Amino acid sequence: MKKILLPFLLAAIGLTAVLPASMAVAAPAPTIQYGNNSGDVWDIQFRLQMLGYYNQSLDGRFGNATTQAVRQFQRDYGLKADGIAGPQTWRMLKQVSVNADELTMLARAVHGEARGEPYTGKVAVAVVVLNRMQSPLFPDSVAGVIFQPRAFTAVDDAQYWLNPDESAYAAAWDAVHGWDPTNGALYYFNPDTATSAWIWTRQQTGKIGKHIFAV
Repeated sequence: MKKILLPFLLAAIGLTAVLPASMAVAAPAPTIQYGNNSGDVWDIQFRLQMLGYYNQSLDGRFGNATTQAVRQFQRDYGLKADGIAGPQTWRMLKQVSVNADELTMLARAVHGEARGEPYTGKVAVAVVVLNRMQSPLFPDSVAGVIFQPRAFTAVDDAQYWLNPDESAYAAAWDAVHGWDPTNGALYYFNPDTATSAWIWTRQQTGKIGKHIFAV
């Protein structure tokens, strides 16, 4: 990730607070379109900006720029290109992107699990969360994956709640933007401290820093 993006990234994340785990999975977003200025517009602009479709400032106004960005996203993902963010568009957006709160959750997971790891290893931890979201074996949201019981040591020992640094945010950003150094891994473990015999039965995809990654 280029350093020039960090000021924008941290400022954008400041637009929303980190939700408690019990509130992290919001209700389905309503249909929004040109002229709307509800809080959902911030969400869709952030997601579209992360995906490279929206290059304007995040202003919470569903104007021409947002409409055109939605249309291009819809075209690229085989949806009706009407510029309206309805249920199908929201569903697809949530499959391929995260919002500001979820990006912060990823950064917290990275910082809690891998702050002593090389940068690539930090990206890899974020990627495992995202890969699990796409797998039928795991919950389909960032919060669901991270807070699944006994899924991550950092949640169990409360290191998840430490304030993530810029490197953690950058790693989360790079992961969301498609960098997967794990070769599709769903698991990782430290071979020096792992106590589970089961984890050694998983097919390994590589080692980064102290962590072995597997599927």
